[in-house]
Amino acid sequence: MKQDDDALDTLVRKRIRALRVALGWSLDDLAARCYLSPSTLSRIETGQRRIGLDQLTAIARALGTTLDQLVETVDDEDVVIRPRHDESRGVSTWILSRGPGTQGVTVARMRLTKPARPDAMNAHPGHDWFTVLSGTVTLLLGERRIVVETGEAAEFSTMIPHTFGSDDGPAEILCMFDHDGRRTHLHQAP
Repeated sequence: MKQDDDALDTLVRKRIRALRVALGWSLDDLAARCYLSPSTLSRIETGQRRIGLDQLTAIARALGTTLDQLVETVDDEDVVIRPRHDESRGVSTWILSRGPGTQGVTVARMRLTKPARPDAMNAHPGHDWFTVLSGTVTLLLGERRIVVETGEAAEFSTMIPHTFGSDDGPAEILCMFDHDGRRTHLHQAP
């Protein structure tokens, strides 16, 4: 446990210094913003002084971040996002957000190679949003057939039965799904 605490302490100190440097601030600049002396900040950054919660809160606020972001442990072993292919649906998916993001929203890039099929229409709570990066996408929304071209976007209630697919060749889209949309649209092939 002590080793984990030391690693977190070191990580927080490095983040404070990295954020300060990225903002182009000297120790004096940050000290003035968080009401600490430059020598105290220097000792905090170098590990010569323990960081009090009140100090950490003031430093985080001055740096424009949160305590959570300063102490968050991130698994950055594999930073490459690899696609998941579902040949039967004609979809390749790159999930761009690690875990549910703001308010449970997931961001994904999708490459669609098959047309939308009416028998694949589904309804679920929430909203979906997508913008077409390349190609043309057909959105089947209830009784409507909507063509969405490159550079256009669509947003709709997912309580209306819907599905989407490529139209006249492959298409790529950037999507945002709520929790239910993620489960419905981003499920893995068996």
